[in-house]
Amino acid sequence: MSNNKTMLLVVNPCAGQRKAQKGLADIIDVFNRADYRVLTYLTAAQGDCERAVTRYADQVDLIVCCGGDGTFNEAASGVMRSGKKLPIGYIPAGSTNDFAASLRLSSDLRQAAKDIVNGNTFSLDVGLFGERYFSYVASFGAFTKTSYTTPQSVKNLLGHAAYVLNGIQELSQLRTHQLRFELDDGTVIEDSFLFGAITNSTSVGGILTLADNAVDLSDGIFELLLIRMPKDLIELADCVRAIQRQTYDCNILTFRKGKSFRITAPEELRWTLDGEMGPAGANLEVTCLHKAIDLIRSNAVTIKV
Repeated sequence: MSNNKTMLLVVNPCAGQRKAQKGLADIIDVFNRADYRVLTYLTAAQGDCERAVTRYADQVDLIVCCGGDGTFNEAASGVMRSGKKLPIGYIPAGSTNDFAASLRLSSDLRQAAKDIVNGNTFSLDVGLFGERYFSYVASFGAFTKTSYTTPQSVKNLLGHAAYVLNGIQELSQLRTHQLRFELDDGTVIEDSFLFGAITNSTSVGGILTLADNAVDLSDGIFELLLIRMPKDLIELADCVRAIQRQTYDCNILTFRKGKSFRITAPEELRWTLDGEMGPAGANLEVTCLHKAIDLIRSNAVTIKV
């Protein structure tokens, strides 16, 4: 999908054991061979990708980001804020790449670049969380701060294992949060929850998975998963089995779908957006923006959209 088009390639050089940095020459070679003029931007701090996309949106035909899901979040947020519906290519090079797994994108950098050159666009839903955007998950509670409190150096050294090890350290700090969820269909859910996620992905944290037939990435609907504190080991085992079977049929699990969610709490609660630190609040609005962005994927891949 080229001829003499201009692309902004935003690269997080620190992501995934510096995988993107090591493969950058290969990536640019693929795009140059496809007659793209490549403007390359290397990020140095959080927010750089979003700022670069917003700044150059009027000068390019395509945005490509190379990094983890947080980098993709910033690329999508930049496109949303620019007001220009530019197609986005995603070359996954992070430690976990949850959303890339849901999208079934190649983990080989050169192949992922080729898929962008030869692929087609399809539309994806985007979440609006207050004034922030998220691509695949907004979550709170147990283990959700692991992704943004694990040092980058540890992520690079251990990869996905770094998230698991850092999550284990949180076990002694587990607590529940009193929350009320009001869904667009009138459903009200109120209780104390150990963990919660509003998601548009089949994988959360690389550990929790939702069934493929339960998730449609462009149906204008998000999935809500809530987990209460188990009373004993038996209830915990029931919960683990229900998640593994992807049936979610146990007393401490709630699984619902909705287009919008109004969330209230007696105190401010910190949320995580796409694995990065998100806002804190006691009164929040989350909305699914139907088919808000266009993503390029391989023609050979079939996913539910």
